[in-house]
Amino acid sequence: MEDSKIEWTHHTQNFWYGCAKVSPACDFCYAETMMDTRYGRVEWGGTRRRTGQQLWRNPLRWQREAEADGVRRRVFTLSLGDFFDNQVDPQWRADAWDVIRQCPNLDWLILTKRPQNILKMLPTDWGKGWDHCWLGCTVENQAEARRRIPHLLRVPAAVQFLSCEPLLEKIDLTEWLDRIDWVIVGGETGTQPRYLEPDWARDLLDQCRAFETAFFMKQMTSKKPIPHDLLIREYPK
Repeated sequence: MEDSKIEWTHHTQNFWYGCAKVSPACDFCYAETMMDTRYGRVEWGGTRRRTGQQLWRNPLRWQREAEADGVRRRVFTLSLGDFFDNQVDPQWRADAWDVIRQCPNLDWLILTKRPQNILKMLPTDWGKGWDHCWLGCTVENQAEARRRIPHLLRVPAAVQFLSCEPLLEKIDLTEWLDRIDWVIVGGETGTQPRYLEPDWARDLLDQCRAFETAFFMKQMTSKKPIPHDLLIREYPK
């Protein structure tokens, strides 16, 4: 998308559509509603679909614009799938890495619910991480924090971040926050949104402050107004 409606990014880039549900965060997936029910482009949990060449060319134009402007722009990859989905044709991912490699003036934010797959799906020249690639995982509850974060932290990256969206319960991240650069917090939207208790977000804010980790409050349940003390939108340095 040219100008994403997601508050913490400038653009979204989908190299393919489709995914499958893997944890409680997926129960009322917005992408499933968009791609399966509303637009009928893919059957959720079924065969993934590669997007058209026009979408694949967009980042190269964003790269030229960012280079000309001298202003870095963030690109969320993918919003309608999972970059580290093992049901995706590996050649698609290799082609996507090639596009990302050609766009060093864009910061690529790759968020996954499958961090256990990252190490085996990195490009051969990843080294200690590409300077313009941020890697993150979704942690909606304590169980997923314990399961996913250790996998994420095994991968060297310029920025490592967590998306606590939808935040479904109070979470303690203190075991890992000394190695996490950014925490995004958000409530659920859609027809059956589960409630985000503001004190859960406040507790995460306090944890981030203790470790000097950047905190970004994206939204409350159904995009209700964010309490004044939580209206904090920071980015990693």
